[in-house]
Amino acid sequence: MSSKILANGILRALLMVAGILAVLYFLYLIKSVLIYVIIAAVLSLIARPIIKFLKKKIKFPNTLAVVVTMTLFMLSLFGLIRLFVPLILKQGKNLSLLDTSEFKQDIEYLFRQTNAYFLERGIDLLDQFKNLDILSNFKNIPDVLNTILGGIGSLSMALFSILFISFFFMKDNLILHNTLFSFIPDSKEQRMTKSLETIKELLSRYFIGLVLQITILFIIYTLVLALFDVENALVIAFLCALLNLIPYIGPLIGGFLMLLLTMTENIGMDFQTIILPTTLYVMSGYILAQLIDNFLSQPLIFSKSVKSHPLEIFLVIIIGGILFNIAGMVVAVPCYTATKVILKEFLSQNKIVKSLTKDL
Repeated sequence: MSSKILANGILRALLMVAGILAVLYFLYLIKSVLIYVIIAAVLSLIARPIIKFLKKKIKFPNTLAVVVTMTLFMLSLFGLIRLFVPLILKQGKNLSLLDTSEFKQDIEYLFRQTNAYFLERGIDLLDQFKNLDILSNFKNIPDVLNTILGGIGSLSMALFSILFISFFFMKDNLILHNTLFSFIPDSKEQRMTKSLETIKELLSRYFIGLVLQITILFIIYTLVLALFDVENALVIAFLCALLNLIPYIGPLIGGFLMLLLTMTENIGMDFQTIILPTTLYVMSGYILAQLIDNFLSQPLIFSKSVKSHPLEIFLVIIIGGILFNIAGMVVAVPCYTATKVILKEFLSQNKIVKSLTKDL
């Protein structure tokens, strides 16, 4: 091999690596846009059965069916905003006028009551936290609030972009199809078309199943919190239910949030007769909801929507978490489902693929 051919080969390899790095850097720069597109694609998958129902059962034209579906989404969004904004504004006003000394006294009173209860049982909680100065950071809450409010403009832009992209994804479901197929060889198009249709169907059912799962948890949480007169029961229940979208970690965060809000709701009251029993009852309801979710809702959703064994899903989520942290856990199931469908179409004779995709 001549030195000229070798040099040309090295030069082509370097140019290819540089091109790949340039593309990756470009994708990094427009990561926000990519996130908008992904969220819009998910919304279009969730909307797919609704649009099909409106077109086939009620005989709506395609555009009208999309407009009605988008209207339902926006009404749901405005309902959530109407639920949260008054609470946020109220809490923001309270935080901006917060008397940190008085608030610290209330928290310390709650700690003293808690510690007194556990001291009777030989456990000194305050001794473990005496060197911590967590509450001193409450003086910075108004600054944090201002930062959050400053991001509302960016959030509004993101919301508009997602809705705009979602509308065209719903109206013309071939946009993603044509974009993807511009990178697929002609000889593979038929197989890829079949795979995409299967993926769309499975993921639509999966995302709708997640909405149903959150709804069930929201109803149970609301009933439990309302039963014990916890203020803002709807908002707390919705937040805790929404956290269940993060597998395994989300329910733990939601449980801590519900525990904290339930205890602080009754600050100033007797710990042993009011705070402790109420908190235990609420957390018992939370645990019951989690048991229903783990042993009924989730297995049903996974088996019926993505057609995968619960153990298989568990391992996939754990691996996704190890590789890409929380984001990996959230997207693990959809990505794994899409991968299985494609492997079945292109490597159907492989023994391992055949075993993994036998239920598809």
